[in-house]
Amino acid sequence: MFNKFIKPLVVILLALTLLSACGRKTSGVEPPSAAELESQPQAASSASSSSLSPLPPEPQEVKFQSEDGQELVGWYYPAAINPAPLVVLMHWARGEKCDWEEIAYWLQNRGLSGSSTLLKTQPWLDPDWFPPMPEGKSYGTFAFTFRNCTCGEGCQTFDRKAWLQDALAAVRTARQLEGVDAQRILTVGASIGADGAVDACQLINEEFPNTCQGAMPLSPGNYLTLNLATVVNKLNEEEPPKPVWCVYPPGEGDCLKLQSVANVTTIECKHGEHGMLCLQESVEPDILSSLLELISITIDT
Repeated sequence: MFNKFIKPLVVILLALTLLSACGRKTSGVEPPSAAELESQPQAASSASSSSLSPLPPEPQEVKFQSEDGQELVGWYYPAAINPAPLVVLMHWARGEKCDWEEIAYWLQNRGLSGSSTLLKTQPWLDPDWFPPMPEGKSYGTFAFTFRNCTCGEGCQTFDRKAWLQDALAAVRTARQLEGVDAQRILTVGASIGADGAVDACQLINEEFPNTCQGAMPLSPGNYLTLNLATVVNKLNEEEPPKPVWCVYPPGEGDCLKLQSVANVTTIECKHGEHGMLCLQESVEPDILSSLLELISITIDT
């Protein structure tokens, strides 16, 4: 009778003991989920991409083609970080990419300021009056030459349609340069380059959304076949809207026609004149300081 009740009881106790042991064994740290395992190599990859070595500071010659096959030449000034925001600089009809050399060195901020072969021959080639670059800041720059233009002589012909193609080809090229963050590009230009900066910013965003984050035209004038107000309105309709800071000297009215457009800032360069002549020490406000402010709210965020 005793065995009849004891044996089943022993069996039950043994089973409970085994279950308890199994429960203790699985109560430790659980293995990572599939999602957690997948996130580990991604984190390593992100860390690797954020620590890429910067390119050498010396300007690199870049040859590229416009839509119609015309070969163009630009200079790329790599930033001290990689990848980096980039400023595309477009010259006026009186000059060439060499006009932007000292400003490119200043934006690059890698110790090459003052090394231009044309140093101090024009106000915009004299870095002595440029505002100080904030500590630790460095921006890539890309300056190119519109077709039929040369350093010292400017542009020999006035080809509105072709220059529009050149401006767009330059930004297409710029976004593909090594060391460039393709979604942190700002365009800046004077006179024909002013319209080129605005037009190319809007057109590149049609092809590659949010490539260009804004533009600073100096003395635009509907020079490249497109209507300035129409293009600026298109930039304002993008998501997010792209700011345009329009610089003009006394007596020029194209920027003023944009004052009612949201996200447009108009800046009169007092004591300045057309295009690059707004970039000199006597001008108020300092347009290069305004450029730094625009950079800070568009591509350096």
